[in-house]
Amino acid sequence: MGVQVEYNPDLALRNISEFKNGTKKKEECIPENLKTGQVYEFLKKGQRNYYIEGELPLLETKGNQQLSKPLASIIILKSTHLLINQEPWTKGKYKVIEVFDPNDKKIHFNGFTKV
Repeated sequence: MGVQVEYNPDLALRNISEFKNGTKKKEECIPENLKTGQVYEFLKKGQRNYYIEGELPLLETKGNQQLSKPLASIIILKSTHLLINQEPWTKGKYKVIEVFDPNDKKIHFNGFTKV
């Protein structure tokens, strides 16, 4: 049996409506009013590794790798693995560097490089 670890080049969280309807924890969702400079907590199921030496995109996921375009540029401040009900989870903190206008068609990331 091996150790299953996923590398994520972005942070993909759920819509806040999933917290409001009781299907996800608050930390699994994108905050309602993202603010530049604010620090938020995140929680993801599974053992995940994130890039911590620079900015990466914050995306919204609907599950099954259905991802939005980048909503913000963030930096991961802290990432920790833990067991919740005998299942691996990753929790941490991220800081919002820039919030993107949802109507903006501009490309904000090219791979790991913020444009």
